[in-house]
Amino acid sequence: MRNPTILSATPSTPAPARARGPARVRVALFDACQIGVVLRTVMFVEAVVAVATLFVSPAPAEWLVLMATVTGGALPATLLWLLAACWLKSLLGRLPRAAQYAAGASLGAISALYGCGLLRLTGVLGSAPWLASALAGAMFAALVMAALVLRARGQTPAAMTARLEELQSRIRPHFLFNTLNSAIALVREEPAKAEAMLEDLSELFRQALADPGESVTLADEIALAERYLAIEQVRFGERLRIRWDIDPAANTARLPPLLLQPLVENAVKHGVEPSPAGAKIRIRTERRGGMAVIEVVNSLPPLRWADEPLPRGHGIALANVRDRLRLLHDMQAQFSAGMDQKSYRVRIAIPAEA
Repeated sequence: MRNPTILSATPSTPAPARARGPARVRVALFDACQIGVVLRTVMFVEAVVAVATLFVSPAPAEWLVLMATVTGGALPATLLWLLAACWLKSLLGRLPRAAQYAAGASLGAISALYGCGLLRLTGVLGSAPWLASALAGAMFAALVMAALVLRARGQTPAAMTARLEELQSRIRPHFLFNTLNSAIALVREEPAKAEAMLEDLSELFRQALADPGESVTLADEIALAERYLAIEQVRFGERLRIRWDIDPAANTARLPPLLLQPLVENAVKHGVEPSPAGAKIRIRTERRGGMAVIEVVNSLPPLRWADEPLPRGHGIALANVRDRLRLLHDMQAQFSAGMDQKSYRVRIAIPAEA
């Protein structure tokens, strides 16, 4: 057999990359290079500026003028801090956590002094509040860093394990029972096919029960989905018609582990199982510039798309997938799901590896 360790949760090869977990968290403390971090930081600073200026100018016209004035110094300072934090990310990641906080706060103070200097040079301020600006910049930088640390903790293996439990449980018990019954029926008539079926089941459950990492490649997820569909192909025969359109250029994209298999399982559950004539399932990947696009499309039984709504179980699984994509790729991940004529389409776009 290709893999005699049936249902073993122990990987066949060691994973030395597990030891790098703490280093990832330190780097994530200053991971200000993501678009989502930049947008949230700018919006947070602008919200504070808007509220603070209300204390000074309650009249709408005066408030707008004062807010625009303060923004002229706060926005350049914020962008300068983000650029510096992004540029120095690798260097700061080598420092202890306390030193990273100190360096980040110092960068915040320097950036705030730069913004204050702009307002002073343009004549907006008669006298520059240097000390107050430096302290405010350090405080804002500390708040942003604290938010980044909280987000980084959400990406640790322990948190990812908790988020994986629901999707791992979607390898349903009756799928296991049906697979074993099919294998038993094949043992005498087609032993080679029964052996291949059990090997695919072994690998599927080994991946599901293994300790998950932060991310895997799209190629790994496709290989796992192929094993799952190979099992279902034996069960459903000609009722299950599969089309693979795989772009090798997209295979290195990173996504959360055990993400594609539940989407394919949903396609089988809601497309093939209810239909006596079966259904078509298409799995497509494509590299588009700096993004990798993944689509899972399944045809639906005529009554399903004509008269009956999709079952609620779809929404629970898809919401979980959407949350896990956002955890890994933040605002760079795109996710959509819904009816497309007589089919149901799930589309994912994630950053592609260089």
